[in-house]
Amino acid sequence: MLLLVRHLTHMRYPQGAAGVALRLKLFPQNHEGQKVIDWHVEVDGEEIAHTIVSGYGERFAQWLAQGQRDDLEIVAHGRVETEDRAGIVKGLRRAPPPAVFLRATALTGADDAIHALGEGLAPGTDALAGLHALSQKVRGALPYRGGITDSTTSAAAALAGEGGVCQDHTHVFIAAARARGVPARYVAGYLLASDEEHQQFETHAWAEAHVDDLGWVGFDVANGVSPTDHYVRLCTGLDADDAAPVRGIVTGGGPGAVSADVRIAHGEGDIETIQQQQQQQQ
Repeated sequence: MLLLVRHLTHMRYPQGAAGVALRLKLFPQNHEGQKVIDWHVEVDGEEIAHTIVSGYGERFAQWLAQGQRDDLEIVAHGRVETEDRAGIVKGLRRAPPPAVFLRATALTGADDAIHALGEGLAPGTDALAGLHALSQKVRGALPYRGGITDSTTSAAAALAGEGGVCQDHTHVFIAAARARGVPARYVAGYLLASDEEHQQFETHAWAEAHVDDLGWVGFDVANGVSPTDHYVRLCTGLDADDAAPVRGIVTGGGPGAVSADVRIAHGEGDIETIQQQQQQQQ
């Protein structure tokens, strides 16, 4: 499937900013089942020309600017060809050892309730079947409820609160898998909904867990499936904070506000039309 993506991030500084430093993890990579046809990342209309390869084997960019400014616009857009590989991710250009993704973070620490969710991942059992079962258990224990968690909510807090969004589902799944010795990582990307009514205008999150003799396998806990050709895999990390597509540090002035608008369509879509739709929402 050929997918067209335009990801707009608008950063506003009501009291002005004297300097801005950005880390941009906005560069999807090729692997089996995903081929980037063309892709561009621009900050205030200027295309990013230089990128760095991280320890995760993914490209990212650093952008720095000095001087007073009131806002900033970041746009990532392009076309990506995808195939349904049942969630299995192979052919990445470079990858760290899976054990790197056993490390717990403040957002993915496991308490007793999370340990209990991972009981089906005991040594000697079918790891793949156990991970699918874990995905369903997390989804059942954590109903989709927007507005009750935020970017600082840990896996344990979300589970105790009995509700959350895709970020929370992913954190709980990762925490439970790691607690049972299964490497797991956070994935940020894009999802084309099956119909326009359910389309979300934001990035999506899912998990990948490492299975011996098979490799990395994706689990979209929020939707109860493994990623298909409707997904574009953007970047990974230990948790949502580590995998954030856009992160920034501002000096001078007061706090800023960040808004994002993600549009994804079949490849026959028109990027100019998507751009006009996003401008109308601002």
